[in-house]
Amino acid sequence: MVRLGVERLLTERTDAVEGQLGLITNPSGTDSDLTPTIDLLHDHDAFDLRKLFGPEHGLRGDAQAGVKIDDSTDERTGLPVKSLYGEQRRLQPEMLESLDTVVYDMQDVGCRFYTLIYTLASALWGVAEADKRLVVLDRPNPIAPLSIAGNRIDEVASSFVGGYGLPIVHGMTIGELATYFNEEFNIGAAVEVVELDDWSRTAWFPETGLPWVYPSPNMPTPGTAVLYPGTCFFEGTNLSEGRGTTKPFELVGAPWIDADEWAAELSNQALDGVAFRPAYFSPTFSKHERENVMGVQIHVLDRDAVDPVLVGLTVLASAFTDSDRCEWIEYDGSFFIDKLAGGSYLREAIDTADAASAREIAEDITDCWTDDLEAFENARTPYLRY
Repeated sequence: MVRLGVERLLTERTDAVEGQLGLITNPSGTDSDLTPTIDLLHDHDAFDLRKLFGPEHGLRGDAQAGVKIDDSTDERTGLPVKSLYGEQRRLQPEMLESLDTVVYDMQDVGCRFYTLIYTLASALWGVAEADKRLVVLDRPNPIAPLSIAGNRIDEVASSFVGGYGLPIVHGMTIGELATYFNEEFNIGAAVEVVELDDWSRTAWFPETGLPWVYPSPNMPTPGTAVLYPGTCFFEGTNLSEGRGTTKPFELVGAPWIDADEWAAELSNQALDGVAFRPAYFSPTFSKHERENVMGVQIHVLDRDAVDPVLVGLTVLASAFTDSDRCEWIEYDGSFFIDKLAGGSYLREAIDTADAASAREIAEDITDCWTDDLEAFENARTPYLRY
């Protein structure tokens, strides 16, 4: 079994933290016995935990995506909880006045859309400004065996769902991301990473021997994380990406789709590692709530062969070229797909596509990203620890 950063902190690296502590965490912050990191630090004689910080979805993971969260008090420990997904998304100097060290312990999913890694980046900026320390307790990247994929987002297009020059699939752990952010973007924070023991970049999460605690309500299994880098694009459309079902990011559809025809068309795209079946569902919340939705379920048959970004783009291109009822949704005055994609190119490429197959449209898009991936591979190499 892989030994987590939090477990190494408790047994051999208590020297990594000092003084009064703050902790950024959520339900995925546990040891291999499922004891929350909050409790581990609060009950340990070597640590003086004084304050908690909650990201998107909240400290205890009870808020849905995009819901702003207020400051509160943690019922279990009685500690104050400062929200990092409310009026502020960055650690502020006044939040850290009584603290010496901030500890970060949350499970990432290996994809640039996931907001928890931008909470990590904001923590680096916050401790640097306040002259404090950040200690990152490393965790496995659950989709590390996947090849890095996607375009890089430049500074102009950065948002809380994409930034810091990351491609869609980055292949790094949170500890590696911490040093990448800190050094590549000249943040200048005092940061230390408590590394994993016995983890290999070739290991899928089920091979680590660790239990999966979902880091957000719509990331229920490690299998969800495999498809998420591609099907997350449907968040920028009026189609359901499966939120409000038991298979988010594996189910995709809309009330106007012919499920049998779409499943057959997608099966004809000959995408490696996946299969499609007609699916019928009724989301309990989010888009098309309580409506009869028709679409497909994407089944991963061979995770070593799948290219989730190509799969997601192919499904997306197929939907938009087959139906004029598919639309890009707006958010804060712009198309949300442009935030996810890091610009308008993806949306425009699909809108102006000729009669090529959906897979060919997707491949034309991904072919434009080759230089970005080579540049990112060179940029990330100095920060890889495993």
